[in-house]
Amino acid sequence: MPQLENLIGDKKKIENKIINVLKAIFDPEIPVDIYELGLIYEIKIDDQFHTEIIMTLTSPNCPVAESMPKEVEDKVGEVHGVKSSKVNIVFDPPWDKDMMSEEAKLDLGMI
Repeated sequence: MPQLENLIGDKKKIENKIINVLKAIFDPEIPVDIYELGLIYEIKIDDQFHTEIIMTLTSPNCPVAESMPKEVEDKVGEVHGVKSSKVNIVFDPPWDKDMMSEEAKLDLGMI
C-alpha cells in the first residue's frame, strides 16, 4: 500500500502545481484567472502522469477559442512531473457567472 499512497500523494502534488499554473492564465476579456473564473471543469492525471484538462470558454465565440486551449496545454505540459498534457474544450454545461469562485466574484465587485 505504500506505493499506492505515494502515487496518490504525487498526483496531488502535481495537481496543485497544475492549479497554480492555471491561476496564472487570465481570460483577456475578464481580469480573472481561468481557474477562479470556473473555466476548468476537471483535471485528470493518470498513473503515468499524463494529464487531461476538461475546460470551457466563456462563450463558443470567445476570441481566444483557438489560442487559450493551446496555452493551457503548453503550460500544463511544462509542469515538472507531467508526461503529457491534453485539453478538451466542452460547452456542456455552458459556463455562467455562478461558476466563478467567491474570490473571482469579489475581484469583479459582484459581491
